[in-house]
Amino acid sequence: MGEQTEIEAYSDFAASAPPSVREALGIASQQFGAARALAIREDPSHFFDRAGGFGTDPVTVDLVTEVCDFYREHGITQGAFMIGPDALPQDWSAIATRLHLAEGPHFVKLGCDIETALTVTDGVARLDPGLRVGQVEPAQAHEWATVMMSTFGFTTPAAMIDMAASCVGRPGWRQYAVWEGERIIAVGSVFLHGECADMFGGATLAEGRGRGAQSALLTVRARAARDAGCRWLVAETGAEGPGEHNTSLHNMLRSGFERLYDRVTWVWSRREPAA
Repeated sequence: MGEQTEIEAYSDFAASAPPSVREALGIASQQFGAARALAIREDPSHFFDRAGGFGTDPVTVDLVTEVCDFYREHGITQGAFMIGPDALPQDWSAIATRLHLAEGPHFVKLGCDIETALTVTDGVARLDPGLRVGQVEPAQAHEWATVMMSTFGFTTPAAMIDMAASCVGRPGWRQYAVWEGERIIAVGSVFLHGECADMFGGATLAEGRGRGAQSALLTVRARAARDAGCRWLVAETGAEGPGEHNTSLHNMLRSGFERLYDRVTWVWSRREPAA
C-alpha cells in the first residue's frame, strides 16, 4: 500500500501537469501491472525518473526490462527502481547484474495510523511565535512551488517550477505552507490515495529551519488526511549514513511515524552501444 501510494503521488504530481508543461519537460508515465514508471526527460537531476509500486506482481527480469525499455524510449539516461525489500525476488542479484543496475541511495520508509500521529504531538501548537501555517491558495502556487523546488535543487529548467505549481488545488492533493509575515518559508503536501496518504515534498528554507515549521506541516497534513477519510500515513526520506543526521527523519519519528524498512534505490543507466 505504501509503495503504490508513493509512486502514484510522484506520477500524479508530474504527469498531471498541463500539456504545455508535459511537452516542455518530456514527461511520461506508464503502468506495468501494479507498478508504474515516471520519466521527465529534461530533468537533469533524474530524481523523478523512477519506477515504484512493485510487490503485487512478481518482480521478474522481463518486468524490469520493460521498465528499462520505457526509460530508453523516452530519452532517459538514468532511471531508478524503488523496490521494497519484501518484493525483491530471490534472483534479484542476477537480474541486477544482467541489466546493469547499480546500488544507489538508501531511503527509509515510514508509516503510522493517523490517530497515532494526531495523538503523539501537536506541531501547530509548537510553531514558533511569528510563524503561521495554512493551506495554499492558487494565487500563492508559484511562490509555494519555488520554495519547494529551490530547496531540493530542482529549478532547472524553469518549467520544473511550473510543474510543481500546477499541482496546487488539484483533486487528491492538499498543499500547505508556513509563513513569516507575507513570505512562505516552508512547504509540504499530502497526497490522498484511498485509505492511505503520502506526506510529499516537505521543504524549509535555510533561514526557517529549527523553528517547528515541518512539525506543524506534519500535523496539518495529518488532519487533512483524516478529514478526507484516510487511515494511514506513509512517507520516505533519506537514510542516515555514519555521522549523518537527517532532520526530516527525526521530525517524523517524533510525530508518531515508525520506521517500516530501509530501501535501496537501484539505478539503471543507459549504456551506449560499442562503436
